[in-house]
Amino acid sequence: MTSATISTKALRQYMLVTGNYWGFTVTDGALRMLVVLHFHQLGYTPLAIAMLFLFYEFFGVVTNLVGGWLGARIGLNRTMNIGLGLQVVALLMLTVPSPWLSIPYVMAAQALSGIAKDLNKMSAKSSIKLLASGGQEGRLYKWVAVLTGSKNALKGAGFFVGGALLSWLGFQQALLVMAAALALVLCGSLLLLEKDLGKAKQKTKFQDIFSKSRSVNILSAARLFLFGARDVWFVVALPVFATVQLGWEHTEVGGFLALWVIGYGLVQGLAPNITGKASGQLPDGRTAVLWALPMCLIPALIALSLNSSTSLSPNASTVADPATLTWIIVIGLMLFGALFAVNSSLHSYLIVSYASEEGVSLDVGFYYMANAMGRLVGTVLSGWLFQLYGLGLCLYISSAFIVLAALISLGLPRHQKP
Repeated sequence: MTSATISTKALRQYMLVTGNYWGFTVTDGALRMLVVLHFHQLGYTPLAIAMLFLFYEFFGVVTNLVGGWLGARIGLNRTMNIGLGLQVVALLMLTVPSPWLSIPYVMAAQALSGIAKDLNKMSAKSSIKLLASGGQEGRLYKWVAVLTGSKNALKGAGFFVGGALLSWLGFQQALLVMAAALALVLCGSLLLLEKDLGKAKQKTKFQDIFSKSRSVNILSAARLFLFGARDVWFVVALPVFATVQLGWEHTEVGGFLALWVIGYGLVQGLAPNITGKASGQLPDGRTAVLWALPMCLIPALIALSLNSSTSLSPNASTVADPATLTWIIVIGLMLFGALFAVNSSLHSYLIVSYASEEGVSLDVGFYYMANAMGRLVGTVLSGWLFQLYGLGLCLYISSAFIVLAALISLGLPRHQKP
């Protein structure tokens, strides 16, 4: 078989993996927005809404640890398809009549969705390492950036879809539409995805789920604080703040967050050019530190600007100048999103680069376990801190987390100077 044939086959499988990831991501973003807005509409407090996602994030931590080992044992194609199937089940679980939607029941459905999401993500990111030919670090960086950037752009589209479907169809009908669409994606994946992709040649032991690589461990710790910094104000605090204090409708909240995540995803896709790939430079540990440092200033500056223009008390129902406040939020989010996108893309490339090809899913799974832990911490803090102290403290904690991520990244390896 010629190298051109191998490359064509790899590209075809890469496109299929990316398509699966896209389909899943739209439903994942839409489901999150549906749950936040629907249960806020039902009178749930910000902390109670955050608790609905507790099992989603917690089981993401567990799934990434076990999922990496499972992918090495049974193949990444199977773990990806299992993730798609579980998401269909999770969506259907929430289509029951509203009186049945107790907090424990919704948490159980979200737990299933969290397992599904991280099985799908771990499988997709691990597959890229195997599909990009050995030694092609430039191609690897580009493929990782495209996969990650397009996924986040579509997650933003999912936010908009969730807000729009909630307004047009209602909660249960919106979930049925999404479940049917994702079931079609699953059927295509079962038929076309390469068998035994990523299956380890040697028997993988369960204790191998913990990474033995110093670089992977350091990067995982930095990733935890990076994503905690985003979710501590973005997941619960910001949507509820916009709804309660700015008086935005569901479609406006969903559309605004959708545009932000779409733009953030587009910047992620361009990250290789932004960080110097066009001139032949590939990122290393020093790059991760340099891009994290300016980002730590953004949340603190947003908080200071908001404090100077209005009260950020969580109990306030109106603001003195909503137009000024809106511009502060929009401009601040644009700056934060651009820098966060580059940082996230850098991390995504570095983990795939650091991971060993034999059992790649183990290293990637461990890394995304830390990613899920950061989201878990950020989500809980987002609801708790906003309910008690308002948006300002959420933003200051975000800055502190980014500083920690930058300090931890100092331990990452750097390229040898020629």
